[in-house]
Amino acid sequence: MKRLRIAVIAHLRHPIARPFAGGMEAHSWHLVRGLQARGHEVTLFAAGDSDPSLPLRPVLPRHYDADYPWHDFRGTELLNAALTHWHGSMMQDILSGGFDIVHNNGLHPLPLHTAARNRLAMLTSLHVPAFHSLQKAVRECIAPWSHVTACTARHLASYWSEPPPQAHIVANGIDLADWPFRPHGNGEAVWAGRITPNKGTHLAIAAARRTGMALTLFGAIEDWGYFRDHIRPVLKGPVRYGGHLTSRDLAAQIGKGSVALFTPLWDEPFGLAAIEAMACGLPVAAIRNGAVPEVIGAAGCYVAADETALATSIDSAVTIPRLVPRARVERLFTLDRMLRNYEALYQCAIDGQGSWSRSNADLSSAL
Repeated sequence: MKRLRIAVIAHLRHPIARPFAGGMEAHSWHLVRGLQARGHEVTLFAAGDSDPSLPLRPVLPRHYDADYPWHDFRGTELLNAALTHWHGSMMQDILSGGFDIVHNNGLHPLPLHTAARNRLAMLTSLHVPAFHSLQKAVRECIAPWSHVTACTARHLASYWSEPPPQAHIVANGIDLADWPFRPHGNGEAVWAGRITPNKGTHLAIAAARRTGMALTLFGAIEDWGYFRDHIRPVLKGPVRYGGHLTSRDLAAQIGKGSVALFTPLWDEPFGLAAIEAMACGLPVAAIRNGAVPEVIGAAGCYVAADETALATSIDSAVTIPRLVPRARVERLFTLDRMLRNYEALYQCAIDGQGSWSRSNADLSSAL
């Protein structure tokens, strides 16, 4: 593919830097680095305290969660006004920047509306279940030059019952070099992710205790009240917190385990933590929510959100040969596969700038 000038829009809540706050931040970081490695000229529009080694254009001096904590300001007029201001200024910079394509990795509707009005070639990657303002924007603004990806079929179905031609599935991918395969485990369980109620950390602890298996938790503490009241009191004996580690250190610790626990208590769109563990060779015992069966497949066992059932699934999952999860990631969830799919959709959006499948009147009324 020819060299493109690509603007990547990141979510502004956290810095795009290791150790990653979550999957969206990891995705943006690897997306930028991967596109650069493939010869593209990339500019990242993100919080100013993101990784300085990235080709960064700061949208605000530091990530907004530092000044407007999400749990306190979510949905408030103050934060909404700030987000609209930041995204408006960013889109003016992008419109004047001469980019061939914009990869929108954020959650704000304004980039989608700007692309629709200005026939700006854009690919929007969705990372969360449908919520009203984002779902409304993607439905209204999708166009031949503005395509959308979801990361699983289940995820796409949360936005459309009958997806239009410009809506696609592109699975998240990881760099296998960051997650080396380990042929043997140590008989223990691991859990990784943001420590917050909808990630089900407490359920993983309860199930592991039922099996008598040691469990180590890894990840950022997103909800300190939840950690204080429900997690820290039970960190004793075989259950411990291993900290918030960079991917290399995390892979070294995850790879030692014999089974990974994945416990989403929400409509999980994908499950990056699951495939990272699978790449290291760990089978997964999981809660059957959202796209869990679609992603994990034969590499794990998944049950309802019940600690007794999850304990049983741990005992079953640990018998799955470690080559099974590794092979699934190699086949379906590599960074190279993801980037090739994105490049093909970039070209579709660029080609779509010269076509009209909807009239000006139709588009204007939708906006």
